Amino acid sequence: MAKKARKAKKKAAPARGRARKSPATRPAATTPASLLAAVRGADHRYIGHVRLDVGRAGAARVKRMIYPPGFHWAKDMKPITGTELCMHAHVGFLVHGEIHIEYADGCVVEHKAPHVIAIEPGHDGWVVGKEPVVMIEFDFEQDTVAKLGMPTAHTHGESGKLKA
Repeated sequence: MAKKARKAKKKAAPARGRARKSPATRPAATTPASLLAAVRGADHRYIGHVRLDVGRAGAARVKRMIYPPGFHWAKDMKPITGTELCMHAHVGFLVHGEIHIEYADGCVVEHKAPHVIAIEPGHDGWVVGKEPVVMIEFDFEQDTVAKLGMPTAHTHGESGKLKA
């Protein structure tokens, strides 16, 4: 009798890999711990509530930036930089979260992970939602725009595109 009971249980169980949850029953997004863990071989610091892990790769820097929920450039960074807008170009990969970018001309761009990003200088931005934004960026400090062939300010039509 015990063998029959085990066989019945095996038949009743769904096949592995086939059972899928519908979008309505999937758990809410959470940030994997590995995205927030300290990066080995990188310098660690905080600037305006943003966590930076910075490493060198030749002439470039590779940065993992973590923007916490509620981060808004105008509130958190403007007092530190003393500029009206962020004048840094951001090039890389949005790994987690969602960001809202507004340029001086009123143009709005929103990025949701996973997404390749190329954000020109002259923008405000903030984290959308309750999850942190995690970005991997590549830069050349003050030479990022020139070395990557980006516009020095936001322009329509070619926004966010790197020259091939």
